[in-house]
Amino acid sequence: MDQELAELNQKIDALTAQVAYLAEQAHISELERQSREDLLETMMPVAKDAMRLASDQLEEMDGYLDQEDMLRLLKKVVWHWPKFEMMLDQLDSITDLMDVIGPITKEAMDKATALTEELDRKGYFVFARGGMQMVDNVVTSFNEEDVNKLGKNIVLILNTIKDMTQPEIMNFVRNTLLVAEKEVEKPVDISTFGLIRQMQDPAVRRGLALTMRVMHVVGSQADGGKN
Repeated sequence: MDQELAELNQKIDALTAQVAYLAEQAHISELERQSREDLLETMMPVAKDAMRLASDQLEEMDGYLDQEDMLRLLKKVVWHWPKFEMMLDQLDSITDLMDVIGPITKEAMDKATALTEELDRKGYFVFARGGMQMVDNVVTSFNEEDVNKLGKNIVLILNTIKDMTQPEIMNFVRNTLLVAEKEVEKPVDISTFGLIRQMQDPAVRRGLALTMRVMHVVGSQADGGKN
């Protein structure tokens, strides 16, 4: 008798547990149902607005696209979808690459900006603008005949410039100009006795001799080298 009572109690406990489990599941199902209803109630206005907006947009496009066009467009999208995925993958790769090279590019731009500011501070751009102005003046000052003559004599001109820019010649010209600038400011004795006294200076006599020699050369060139 006791054994049968114990088995009956076990069955009752098992049945009670099952009933409790079923009640809990029913409660969970009810909560999920209510959540779905709440979500549906919330989304219905949004869905209606979306459908209305889509309908309005389709009505506006009705004059430009028909069903055949839409079907053809849909077929193309489906047909080329693998290419779209490949393009998206490439876009992701490019984005990753930009994330990597972005700091490097920024550093390079900062250095370029700093270099540009330094060149501007030193006057490179001002010199370049002035150089362009000089080139423009030279170009506008020569006609076609002048350019042809320049081309024929360019070697001679460059050789002359090369000879003139020798260190000895440039130092001589510079020192002469510096001394002449100072001497011009001093009073000059142009009387006969003053000139005679200056002739006694060996430097003056050497200068006159060199001047006469140069004049001889100039005269010879002007005379065609006959003398």
